[in-house]
Order: sequence, then structure tokens, then C-alpha cells
Amino acid sequence: MLFTRKLTEGRSRLGDVTNGSSALAASAGRKQAPDGVILALVCVAQFMVVLDVSIVNVALPSIGHDLHYTPSGLQWVVNAYVLTFAGFLLLGGRAADLYGRRRVFIFGLALFSLASLFGGFAQTSDQLTAARAAQGLGGAVLSPATLTIIMTTFTDGRARNRAIGTWSSVAGAGGAAGAILGGILTSWLSWRWVFFVNVPIGALAIVASYRFLNETRRLDADHSLDIAGAVTATAGLSALVYAIVGTTTHGWGSPETLIPLAISAVLLATFLFIQARVAKAPLMPLSLFKSRSLSVANVVMALLGVVFFSM
Repeated sequence: MLFTRKLTEGRSRLGDVTNGSSALAASAGRKQAPDGVILALVCVAQFMVVLDVSIVNVALPSIGHDLHYTPSGLQWVVNAYVLTFAGFLLLGGRAADLYGRRRVFIFGLALFSLASLFGGFAQTSDQLTAARAAQGLGGAVLSPATLTIIMTTFTDGRARNRAIGTWSSVAGAGGAAGAILGGILTSWLSWRWVFFVNVPIGALAIVASYRFLNETRRLDADHSLDIAGAVTATAGLSALVYAIVGTTTHGWGSPETLIPLAISAVLLATFLFIQARVAKAPLMPLSLFKSRSLSVANVVMALLGVVFFSM
């Protein structure tokens, strides 16, 4: 997740630098809201997205008991969210450029909030896992839209850096606050409130978005969407995690482990082939990794992500 977020941020910055003269379509006849209001709105949305990675952790025992999850299956309350979020994050950023930042931002908020509502009302483990996957998809649409709104709102370099610093700090606070807030909600109310809490915040954010955000989108961009790349990346990572999680009950040399690993390898290899040869507008142009600083930074961020989730 950290890797793909940083890559999205890098692509957004690169796009703004190299395409500074690119045409933008903006809604006319509306007064621009104060920059501080816009920044607060996108920070609230980003806080929600990151919060939901960790807010369920304290509630997992209660969720597993009430919905009859198996010990290995309970991990998918977290994995379903993180994998769909990571797999579709770059596609979400591309959609924001093509179809309008405000429109995609509101769509992501609505999907995330509705999925949270369904998750809170879930009666079976399958229903909750599906709701978490839908939450991840909503987050993948919402998170890059918050960043692109910042990049188009704050055009001055110093103001933009401050805005991105605030955005990053709020995201970090969301991850740290998740365990505390999840514990409070689970102890005082119910584990279902770790999902319900998103609904009123999301509804208010949607109303504020209609009121304060202007619509902008790229006019000169190639309108190709690399859906195949997003699907193969997400499915490949899901198969890999499924194989690793399954080693708690099956050996590394068993068919139950080797078959998902083989499927994962095929899907991820297909993803790389799509990026290199097929996609007109690849989600992850492999030429990016010719930059040594970018490659080293991505390796470091990936290792930080591994350490964080293992902890």
C-alpha cells in the first residue's frame, strides 16, 4: 500500500512538472473555496482511508466470534481491504485525471461509505469480507483523487509542499489513531461501529464536496484505462497472500500452497507483460524504474510496509 501510494504521488508530481501547460477543464461560474477548506476536506477523506487499515485490528476477536471466521480466514478482514486498495490505487488516480477530480472524489466517498454501512450490517463472514473489498476499492478511487485535488489547488511550490506535508501527516495520524479508536468503539459500543463511524463522516464530506470543490480534468490525456493491469495485479497479489496465509494449515510443498503460488506467478508476469507491451497508458510504466533514486525509494517504502503490517 505504501509503495503504490508513493508511486501515485510520484506520478502526480511528474505529471504536473512535465505537463504544466496541459489543458484543464474546470467548472465555470463558481467561486473557488478557500484553500484551507479544500485541504481540510481532502485530509478528512485521506484520514478515513488510512484509518480503516488499522481500526479493525482490536475488533478482530469480536468479529471472528460473532461471524464465525476461521483463524486463517479472519486475516481477510484486513487483507481484502489492503489488496483491493493497493491493486486499484493507480487506476483510481488515472480515473481522476480523465473523468474529473471532484466526480471521482465523490464517487470514491460514496462507495467507501456504502461499503462501510454494509460491513457494519454484515451477518456472515463472506458478507463482511466482500464489504471490506468494496471499501478497498472505494479507498483506491478516493485516495489518489485527494492528492490530485491538492496538486491542482496549490500551484505555488511552497504552498503545495506544505499542503502535501499536512496531507501526509494526517494520513500517518489515521494509521496511528486506528488502534485507539477501534478499541474505544469496540469496548463502548460494538465492533460494528468501526464501520458505521465512516458513514456520517462520508455523508458530510460528500455534501461539502458539492459545495466547495470545482471540477477539473485533463483534456489532452489519452483516455485509455489499464483495467487489465489493475485486475491482474490485484488477483496476482491476492493469490500470493492466499498461498502464504494457507501455510498455517498446509505445508509449503503441498498442492494447496504450490497451486496458488503458481497462479500468482502467472498473473504477476501477465501484469508486467501488459505494462511493457500491451497497455496504451500503463498503470506502472516500467521505464520509471530506470531512475535509481526512484527504485531505491520504492524498495525502502516496500520494506517499511512489510515491517508495519508484520508488527
